[in-house]
Amino acid sequence: MLLGAFSVSLNVKDIHASKLFYEKLGFKEFVGEIEQHWLIMKNGEHLIGLFQGMFDKTMLTFNPGWDQNAKTLAEFATFEQLALHFQQQGLAIQKAGEASFIITDPDGNPILIDQHV
Repeated sequence: MLLGAFSVSLNVKDIHASKLFYEKLGFKEFVGEIEQHWLIMKNGEHLIGLFQGMFDKTMLTFNPGWDQNAKTLAEFATFEQLALHFQQQGLAIQKAGEASFIITDPDGNPILIDQHV
């Protein structure tokens, strides 16, 4: 079961300071609206999301239907199919938006499944 593009969504206190820090590590702005307090940065195939005031915790994020370049995949499991599969596996699903949900790992780490296609 393919989960799509993977990134770490960081809960940051100051998005401008975080952007400058990750640029020093070689990350470049990929997509986002820094004025809206969110920005996706990329270094090779590695993606990080900077989110100021949007989430309580840092979380893992998967985007069904996208590759690491935000290009639509020919075949993928939809967020509905993934939600059903995870529920059948005994995992609790918390709706997080129109096409997204969160599951939580045994240590309390949130995992966001967020579909954009």
